[in-house]
Amino acid sequence: MGKKGKKEKKVKGAEKTAAKMEKKVSKRSKREEEDLEALIAEFQTLDGKKTQVVETTCPPPSPRLSASLSPHPEKDELILFGGEFFNGKKTFLYNDLFFYNIKKNTWVKSDIPNPPPPRCSHQAVVVPQGGGQLWVFGGEFGSPNGEQFYHYKDLWVLHLATHTWENIKATGGPSGRSGHRMVLSKKQLLVFGGFHESTRDFIYYNDVYSFSLETFSWSRLSPSGSAPAPRSACQMSSTPDGTGVIIYGGYSKVRVKKDVEKGTIHSDMFLLKREGKDGQEKWSWSRVSPSGNKPHPRSGFSPAMGPAGRAVLFGGVCDEEEEETLEGDFYNDLHLYDTVKNRWFPGVLRGNKTEKKKRRRGKKEGAEGEGGEMEGEGGEEAAPQGPTEVIKEIVTEDGTVMTIKEVIPGAQVEEEEEEEEEEEDEASVSLVEPCPRSSAMATVRQGKLFLFGGMFEVGDRQFTLNDFYSLDLNKMDQWDTLVEMDPKTQEWLEESESEDDDEEEEEEEEEKEKLKGAEGAEGKEDEVESEGESDDEEDEDEHPAVQEGETVTDYQIRTETYWTGLARTKMGPDIKDKKVAKVGLAMAKVFHEDQ
Repeated sequence: MGKKGKKEKKVKGAEKTAAKMEKKVSKRSKREEEDLEALIAEFQTLDGKKTQVVETTCPPPSPRLSASLSPHPEKDELILFGGEFFNGKKTFLYNDLFFYNIKKNTWVKSDIPNPPPPRCSHQAVVVPQGGGQLWVFGGEFGSPNGEQFYHYKDLWVLHLATHTWENIKATGGPSGRSGHRMVLSKKQLLVFGGFHESTRDFIYYNDVYSFSLETFSWSRLSPSGSAPAPRSACQMSSTPDGTGVIIYGGYSKVRVKKDVEKGTIHSDMFLLKREGKDGQEKWSWSRVSPSGNKPHPRSGFSPAMGPAGRAVLFGGVCDEEEEETLEGDFYNDLHLYDTVKNRWFPGVLRGNKTEKKKRRRGKKEGAEGEGGEMEGEGGEEAAPQGPTEVIKEIVTEDGTVMTIKEVIPGAQVEEEEEEEEEEEDEASVSLVEPCPRSSAMATVRQGKLFLFGGMFEVGDRQFTLNDFYSLDLNKMDQWDTLVEMDPKTQEWLEESESEDDDEEEEEEEEEKEKLKGAEGAEGKEDEVESEGESDDEEDEDEHPAVQEGETVTDYQIRTETYWTGLARTKMGPDIKDKKVAKVGLAMAKVFHEDQ
């Protein structure tokens, strides 16, 4: 009894602390949210002027991340709503609605009066009742400069049969949040976790709410057992029998110092189980230890629910955080979790069997035409070809080069045995895969996984995508490219173009004067012959040359190490790395402009 009492006190203490933090965050963010509410109201006023539904055949949606992609409950269609886009200077939030016809491979934009205001990192769930419905809860709106945030706590339903939006007014629901998860479990929507952030504070949640699709009412659940730690962006999957949900992974952060935050990538798994009859349900948490090959810890992965009770996880990023830097390794691997067998296994592609048979048939015909000889022109057997790294370079509109690497296994030497021929066929298949990314939108419709958009980073630059892929989860043969990445959509504005770069401009002017002084000294030394060269002349000769047609950004990326080192030499060892790197970029820009 003593141990149980201590545990209960500990739980209650944690709940009180969380409540105090939530109150503190709410108070500090109230003023920020009031400012953003006026901006949101403007969007709603404009949307309120729409009086009829307008549907337009259109190109694929623009690049975005953190939108929702859902399968239509009755038609062979997908539904994409909302999302965000950042161009280096400004953040754009969307509330546009698209329908994708799977058979026709076409997009339709649907403008419906009185939609939810723009948002990202919300949750959307489809249900079959009432001719099909799309339920949307929560999400985030941000100021264009990305410095203020508004977290929604509203609940909407899109009636798919009539193409009408309805704002559901129900009290007792979750507080405003984004990054939460929501799933359908029998006749209710379950909401777990998420976070709320203001300029100075943040809080992560591990609470669970239920919304009844029969009574249209909210209730907060109080499960027994040890709950997962507070988190956002986890994987939440309903069990096939409808008796519970699985929670995996996620992300959270804590403040370790006044201005220093530390992030945590979770890789644990929990089961939230329901017991008892409807109306007398009891919920409990329990820790789950799955077998198989677990995914490498990551955040920003794309979850979906596949056939036969298999949860799907694609991509994500593993950030390496230091006090002033954040670098990430992005993934494009696929993992599946079998909720029945409680086992992880990797999603390995098998290749197209039809293509294998064609190649094998072609080889046999070729062998017969040449007398069955398997030798080359010189009479020697062809040497095996090893794996080949294919580097695909995409040049964006501003001249930036994106490099995407793919390793394609080389063809092996054909042997007489059928098994080795099959191995060769599998090795020689050139499999197209989506590039590594995080925050992409994923969903499953009739056994096919669909993946849209997302983002990845190269240095300080973010690339937001609008490419589109599908993969048959039953065949696991190959990714089909539905929409290729369009380089023209990769808009990015230099940081120096933003309004708060006065300090950097001053640094550029200082470095320009230094370079001019160095050039003047070099000119004078050229008039007088000497046995050696001056330090300034040597430095000027050592500056990396600007290549023909090379943009400022490309030059800065290519020569970053050199200019950062030079800046460190000039500024001394006591200056912070972030400041040194900034000065180095400014020096590189000045040198580029003077050439």
